[in-house]
Amino acid sequence: MILFFGTRPGKPEIRPLDNIPCPYCHQLGTLSLSISSNYFHLFWIKLFKISTHKTASCSHCKGVFFEDEFTTDIKSAIEQ
Repeated sequence: MILFFGTRPGKPEIRPLDNIPCPYCHQLGTLSLSISSNYFHLFWIKLFKISTHKTASCSHCKGVFFEDEFTTDIKSAIEQ
């Protein structure tokens, strides 16, 4: 019997972060949060989540900020 298993990314979720200033250019309403997850699969069926990565990107200055670079404003907006 042959088993096909491994990991693969899921569909990313993108949410706008309104009224949160960009940490670099300080523009309001330009940040968007991207949440992507990796899943373990068996026969191309997702079974469980392995990891999750969050990044925030600014559409004005094109800056990308990872989880360890999030400000307290960004962290509080994510929790809501």
